[in-house]
Amino acid sequence: MSCSINLKEVSYETTSKEVFKNVTLNVSHEEKVAIIGSNGSGKSSLLKIVAGLIKQKDGDVFLFHNEMTTLKDFKEYRSDIGYLPQDVSDHFLCPTVIEDVMFALRAKGAKKDESYTKALEVLDELGILHLENRNIYDLSGGEQKIVALAGILITKPKILLLDEPTNALDEDAENRIINILNSIKKSMIIVSHHKTFIDSLVPTIYRLTKDGLNKINQSK
Repeated sequence: MSCSINLKEVSYETTSKEVFKNVTLNVSHEEKVAIIGSNGSGKSSLLKIVAGLIKQKDGDVFLFHNEMTTLKDFKEYRSDIGYLPQDVSDHFLCPTVIEDVMFALRAKGAKKDESYTKALEVLDELGILHLENRNIYDLSGGEQKIVALAGILITKPKILLLDEPTNALDEDAENRIINILNSIKKSMIIVSHHKTFIDSLVPTIYRLTKDGLNKINQSK
């Protein structure tokens, strides 16, 4: 089966410490995996490495079997990668929901009418069409997460990288996120500390430690 993501003995360090080393991971086409670990273990940093936002210290990163030697190499694959940060409050670029969801397509040169139509389709698919003209900063945390996800999905990425997508959300909002992600057939790496959430989404879970990734055997 074709792989979307390959990491080979990847390591990362800050100016003050080594965060992790020897991370090897293969994510196949439309496969969903989760990564757990203690605070400070580098889960968010690992996602950012896959997204091409920061550079690993050592090791190799491949997207669709193409090696990403420098951060510039990721440019060709930007539209294939959908990265949802843990805190989406700084993620928005426009005041209203519809404008923000349209933004990625408009930035790629799509016409306004085409972008508007596709944005409405995505909002409808995610069950938030009623939020079309709302101010983003008047929304709940759960609604903001789904709007941010809509802004990613409109470009039809092949890979989703989700950093704590249900952090600080109530049960209803979490269930909506679960239903949405279960309906999406894409390669995903999900970072979360919430076991019930990841058990509802993925068959494969890894624990990140300073010495690499360890696969966790599911009990179900």
